[in-house]
Amino acid sequence: MERSFTGVFVKDGKWWVAYAEELPGANTQGRTLEEARENLKDAVSLLLEVNRELAQKEIGDRKFRREELVVKTV
Repeated sequence: MERSFTGVFVKDGKWWVAYAEELPGANTQGRTLEEARENLKDAVSLLLEVNRELAQKEIGDRKFRREELVVKTV
């Protein structure tokens, strides 16, 4: 499954600092823009995986339903 997020990249001295606007906690850095971009992709993937695992632990044996949520923004 592919998802889209907005990556924000800010040059700070010799480093590129990066974060995903829509996903608090998904932030990283890299010496080059490309390295920061790849690191951010990894950070987003790992954060989504951890969040899913935590949610499943909280749900436990209870019945639940997962469905796509589409939100339009301005």
